[in-house]
Amino acid sequence: MGHQATPVRTARLGRAVGPEPTAVSAAVLLLPSGQEVSVRRPSPVWATAFVRSLSRVLARAGRAEGLAVHTVHYRYRGWNGSEAHPAADAEWAADEVVRRYGDVPVCLTGVDMGGRAALRAAGHEAVNSVVALAPQLPEEDVAASPEPVKHLVGRRVLIAHGTNDERTDPELSFRLAARAKKVNPQVCRFEVHSDGHGLHGHRQEVLHLAEDFVMGALYGYPLSRPVEDALAAPPPIGLRMPLATGFGKSLRRSP
Repeated sequence: MGHQATPVRTARLGRAVGPEPTAVSAAVLLLPSGQEVSVRRPSPVWATAFVRSLSRVLARAGRAEGLAVHTVHYRYRGWNGSEAHPAADAEWAADEVVRRYGDVPVCLTGVDMGGRAALRAAGHEAVNSVVALAPQLPEEDVAASPEPVKHLVGRRVLIAHGTNDERTDPELSFRLAARAKKVNPQVCRFEVHSDGHGLHGHRQEVLHLAEDFVMGALYGYPLSRPVEDALAAPPPIGLRMPLATGFGKSLRRSP
């Protein structure tokens, strides 16, 4: 059998979550999970329940400000080595936001492989912030160059990872955060103690953390004290910040 060509497809933006603002002032692009290698089309349910929860929380938080929240529908299910298809799709989506809404700031928010895509595509000029939850990062290999970090300069970056994650190694996200912090002080990382890959045990805390960070990054809302402390602390303290149980209960924003 000959080599099977990669099918030609186009990425697309899902419909804006909730009522689309009449005047969009910023955008969140949600980047779902995926697989290491696959040129299959992502299934319609590929966006996990976690991504759907994130989309609703962020759309509600930013509705009054004019925040547009879209999920990115990838061309392919896999990262696919040097092709890095989801990262390329994230860059396309940022271009599409600029085309639709003009020069507005963009936050890339990804889960699992989408977290790696968010970090990789953050050099796009429209991106001002990144949220990577349980990011799937490659094992460090002397033959392969490490994930780039210099393009993260000027962006605010949040990583959160469960300490008991058995699918994506939290130590790899710590090492990437440590390298990124050397070139960009606006990097923080939270550890969700005893939680696994899906962050089910502290789902509400993680959602509140993402909301707090995104509204601060896109609209200048005051950050919660733990996020402020994590950004200000020298490594490794600000990169191993524990996410406290009950985080966010006192952060109810006035409508």
